[in-house]
Amino acid sequence: MPRAYTIATAALALHVSNKWLDNTLSHYRVQGVTQERQGISRRLSVESLTILAIALTLVNDLETPLAKALSLATALLASGGQLAFLSGAKIHVDIEHISAALLERLEHAVEIAPLPRRGRPPQKTTGRLD
Repeated sequence: MPRAYTIATAALALHVSNKWLDNTLSHYRVQGVTQERQGISRRLSVESLTILAIALTLVNDLETPLAKALSLATALLASGGQLAFLSGAKIHVDIEHISAALLERLEHAVEIAPLPRRGRPPQKTTGRLD
């Protein structure tokens, strides 16, 4: 079974906030993201993180809207990093470089990302001894 990452780990590796990533995944479908029912945290595969990394590159470098950047990133990953359009325009992305950098950041993020708490929260105490 391939490794899956939490929102906190993924956000650290992508250099975005947890809130930005969670909102993005709430509004857009990204291939490789496991979403179950409410209350179960999302799990992101390396594939989904690569798509998000490519999309962030397109957003930051070309000021592409996020919805279009995610669509292009998915197509770029599927095609090996090259897209050609009917107009003759071409996009080339070095997926190997982006993936290698992402995996390096993921290694670091796994070490420092907070683990999600499980179970019931601890009961509040009044501080009195009864």
